[in-house]
Amino acid sequence: MRSATPAPIVIAPEVAEALAGGKAVVALETAVLTHGLPRQPVKRPCELAGWDESLPANLALSVLLDLSVRTGGAVPATVGMLDGTLHVGMDRAQLERLGHDTAARKLSTRDLGAAAAQRASGGTTVAATLAACEALRIRVFATGGIGGVHRHWTDRPDISADLAALARAPVAVISAGAKSILDLPATVEALDALGVPVLGLGTHHFPRFFSRGDSSLGVSCSAKDAREAAAICRAHWQFTGTGVLVANPPPERWALPTDEVESMIAAAMLEAVREGIRGAAVTPFLLDRVQRATGGRTVAANVAVLESNARTGAALARELAAAG
Repeated sequence: MRSATPAPIVIAPEVAEALAGGKAVVALETAVLTHGLPRQPVKRPCELAGWDESLPANLALSVLLDLSVRTGGAVPATVGMLDGTLHVGMDRAQLERLGHDTAARKLSTRDLGAAAAQRASGGTTVAATLAACEALRIRVFATGGIGGVHRHWTDRPDISADLAALARAPVAVISAGAKSILDLPATVEALDALGVPVLGLGTHHFPRFFSRGDSSLGVSCSAKDAREAAAICRAHWQFTGTGVLVANPPPERWALPTDEVESMIAAAMLEAVREGIRGAAVTPFLLDRVQRATGGRTVAANVAVLESNARTGAALARELAAAG
């Protein structure tokens, strides 16, 4: 039988050189560029000096994350697809092109083959970005919050491919836990069942993306800083090949109270039922309603989370690189 031709992957020279030299590399996703923030400029959502108000918000965020990784002493490897080619390490022109493309697809692992064969462009989700990390042995990936088990999953099994990707890719994923609109207890249980440790960075609580979490939901273990987290990751990979979810709480200045977020999500879910919102339309509907209810505070929290995780990812990647 003829073997299938693998989807083409192009590695930016800077990233290839860093990987070959054992330097610190941090992968970044692009679904937030293609399907996250608006394609028009917005005022600086939080107190971050690297935000360029003259750029569309989605591109301003990508530029900010690239800068944060570099400032932290690591090489950014932003992953995205252009015309069927998966790029690992995207320059400003490529980010602009993808960010302006209103036809860009949202690519999970199941979508990569079709997009490559059809020469499509798209932003990679956590799962698809992890596939690139696994292929190139990139050990650190910084994102916002992973996908997981959706609420009411007993009625309609809806589980993100992010969890399966974490179970097979030996990568440290820096995130503020999982997205707040999910069934977080079920998500934590699923991670446990898949053998993926949740490593709380400076916390014993599982972060809830917009909020820092509380004692109702814990982590597998804790680390006081990036150095200890790197030591735990290295030891973990000596025993198994699963990923490690490094749970980094949102910056306290921009975090929202857990009870407030839960109340808004509950109200949004009732509204979704009344309006007959179902399937893939539920998540964007809930996020939109929560954003409106907070007067945009969730946008500030979202940007702050992503920037904080990029900086933390750089610190962790440095520690892993230093240990060889």
